[in-house]
Amino acid sequence: MQNAAFVLDMPENRSSCVVFSSPHSGREYPAAFLKRSVLNQNVIRSSEDAFVDQLFAPAAEYGAPLIKAAMPRAYLDLNRSLDELDPALISGARRHGHNPRVASGLGVIPRVVANGRAIYSGKLTMDEARLRIDTYWRPYHARLKSLLNESHEKFGQAILVDCHSMPHEAVSMAGTARSKRPEIVLGDRFGASASSEIVDLVESAFVSAGLNVARNAPFAGAYVTQTYGRPGRLQHAIQIEIDRALYMDEERIAPNSNFMAFSKLLRQVVREIANIGADSVRLAAE
Repeated sequence: MQNAAFVLDMPENRSSCVVFSSPHSGREYPAAFLKRSVLNQNVIRSSEDAFVDQLFAPAAEYGAPLIKAAMPRAYLDLNRSLDELDPALISGARRHGHNPRVASGLGVIPRVVANGRAIYSGKLTMDEARLRIDTYWRPYHARLKSLLNESHEKFGQAILVDCHSMPHEAVSMAGTARSKRPEIVLGDRFGASASSEIVDLVESAFVSAGLNVARNAPFAGAYVTQTYGRPGRLQHAIQIEIDRALYMDEERIAPNSNFMAFSKLLRQVVREIANIGADSVRLAAE
């Protein structure tokens, strides 16, 4: 299923309570947007989670839906609240206390891409901002919410896996003498968005594939995990960040020589994650 806001890969048989979401892998850059930006297309793509949607594409084969953003993060950030409007970019936007994401230019309509590079030379109107939110943000989150509700109805619980990638430099200095540099960072907002049992199972899937995993540092989860993670209601949300160096050339924004091997490895991980809660799924079907 595809509309202006998202592409949805639905399994033929929805046998998993897991829902995969890739809110930052959109790459449909409108010509008018590129023309208005002061950045070239390669630089403007630096905030994109390039190829993450491809890496998690096997989800539907294992009974779990995968919803993917159509529009790029530089145009609209689906992992922000719709009221995180940046007054430094949007005319008429009001300040609502200190918000570090908005202050750094990373609100729902971003002012900058990676390394603080400004996207525009001037401001946007409030009407422009609202049009982007109404056209892309609202439909994406409405469908994501309905997918989680469907999982909960059908299987008694829902697990949202929010799929992202991180620049290699974000973790290049991480690790200690006793621990290796993380290749995967799981964010559960320090236990607030998912039960420890569910996060343990997700971590185990990556560890079994030979990957080094850390939790909540340097990324603990943002709007999506905060909004949809309700473990007390059996709705869990976990953010996954993957080191881009494992599968892509960050400078050229292109798959590297390890892309196919890593895709194969991640297929195994996706299968194991989609199988989480399989016992409860089977009981619900009986």
